[in-house]
Amino acid sequence: MVNLKAKPFDLTDAQVQWVEDMIASMTLDEKLSQLFVLLKAVPGVDEERIRNLMETARPGGMRWQGGDKEAVWKQNRLFQQHSRIPVLIAGNCDDGGNGVLPKEGTFVATAAEAGASAGTETAYHMGYVAGREAAAVGVNWMFNPVADVYRNWRNTIVNTRSFGSDPDRVIECVRAYIRGIKDAAPNMACTCKHFPGDGWDELDPHISPAHNEAGVEEWLASYGRVYRTMIDEGLETIMTGQISLPAMSRKLRPGIRDTEIMPASLAPELLQDLLRGQLGFNGLIISDASHMIGMSGVMSRREAVPKCIAAGCDMFLFANDPEEDMGYLKAGYEQGIVTEERLSDALHRVLGLKAHLKLYDESVRCPDHSMLDVVGCEEHRRYTEDAADAGITLVKDTRNLLPLNPAEKKRALLIYVQSTPNSKGYQGDGMRGMITEELERAGFQVEQCPSFYDLELENGVHPMNFVRMMQMGRREDFRKKYDVVFVFIYVKGYAQRNVERMAWSSGHSMEMPWYTEEVPTVGVSLNYTNHLVDCANIHTFINAYGPNRENVRAAVEKITGRSAFQGKADESVFCGRWDTRL
Repeated sequence: MVNLKAKPFDLTDAQVQWVEDMIASMTLDEKLSQLFVLLKAVPGVDEERIRNLMETARPGGMRWQGGDKEAVWKQNRLFQQHSRIPVLIAGNCDDGGNGVLPKEGTFVATAAEAGASAGTETAYHMGYVAGREAAAVGVNWMFNPVADVYRNWRNTIVNTRSFGSDPDRVIECVRAYIRGIKDAAPNMACTCKHFPGDGWDELDPHISPAHNEAGVEEWLASYGRVYRTMIDEGLETIMTGQISLPAMSRKLRPGIRDTEIMPASLAPELLQDLLRGQLGFNGLIISDASHMIGMSGVMSRREAVPKCIAAGCDMFLFANDPEEDMGYLKAGYEQGIVTEERLSDALHRVLGLKAHLKLYDESVRCPDHSMLDVVGCEEHRRYTEDAADAGITLVKDTRNLLPLNPAEKKRALLIYVQSTPNSKGYQGDGMRGMITEELERAGFQVEQCPSFYDLELENGVHPMNFVRMMQMGRREDFRKKYDVVFVFIYVKGYAQRNVERMAWSSGHSMEMPWYTEEVPTVGVSLNYTNHLVDCANIHTFINAYGPNRENVRAAVEKITGRSAFQGKADESVFCGRWDTRL
């Protein structure tokens, strides 16, 4: 039996009774439905559609999807109003409130930016802003903070989402993020992810089976230490990554065959023996997204749905088809794959978390409309500026180029490197123009280098666009024309490639760093921290972490000496190579 009076639930007798009464009132179908967190994928707020979903699927939790703050507030309110049992509503806020409201919410910082800062103020503000803005629209369950230890520089799925490669630093920042959440929204649950830990190999479990190949003792001293610390401090929920931990599985299940080594969401030895047993976790375990290839690519869905719950997950994240997946779980229950004891155990943790968050109180689960005023407020935007000032990192300046005086090196060429557009609807992302504005604000005279993508937009599809991108011109003319070259890099990606790297907009492009020995060159990354592997010959390089005006402005001010660089580079930025340090 689950001890709901122990941490992290800490329920009173009355709250425990509410849990028992609620479970006793459920049909079998309602009990099984409580183990699902569904995704609302249809845009807009259609009350009849929401009513039908909540009254037929009866999910234990929901993940909002898109919309402005008014729409999301109304949508989440309708989730609660049309559900007999209070609903857990989850948000994913890696960087601040923009995780729940991409356009209106506040980006504070990436975890990499917070990890590069001194102290934990940035990590705290990430949680504080995320908590305030998410709670304002009715979110009560944060799928954060990321507790992964960044051990492989090639891994880009958690590159910006990890607080770093040092477990002690990760613990400090995870703790601060959670403290920020709790100060902003006491009735918000936090989640550490992605157990047993991403960041070891270079594979993205969204698109490939992925593994954490740490040895048992090494895992216990790193990832395991992070989780044990947070568990001891009262962490409510843990999300299992679609990631295996082979060394630990082999230790806990001697003789286990390679074909039997499963991602944590399907591995009872990792969830029951390790997480519940050795680490003493009493809270709620939720799987990561079930459509990820790390899960769906290793077992049929008919098997995976019940086996995920049987292995020890209390909730199953997302449904391919709600009716079908709930049917799979019911069939697994009827076949004894999910035992009555395991179902009861999961239900008590799901309802125990709802009681812990006081969701039985309508004023808690349905926030007042006036709370929306905090979204994107001036106070929160100041935290973004503070984070940029504290975190932006001078990775190297081996030729002592900085600070730059725009009066002396005024004529600048701006090269903007972006991800390859993957839509015919591409119309530019606005970043080149915004960077130009900030450089000109500082006193530079800026000429923009074209990109192949923009030439195709401007001129239509034509062979001369490729030829144009190859025209580097006479070197002496180049040296006379420019005093400095700025290379701003905004490469991003998600669930499409295992490793995201710099890619110039065309082959043999004039953008490529042939100019570093002709004119002083400054490289600035606005996202990933590992770009030196692709441009080691840029001798002055800065990690600025954010593709927003606050971070760009702060980076330019530091480049020109108007403020000092304060961030500290994680060793991973050098990608294990000697030439990246030159």
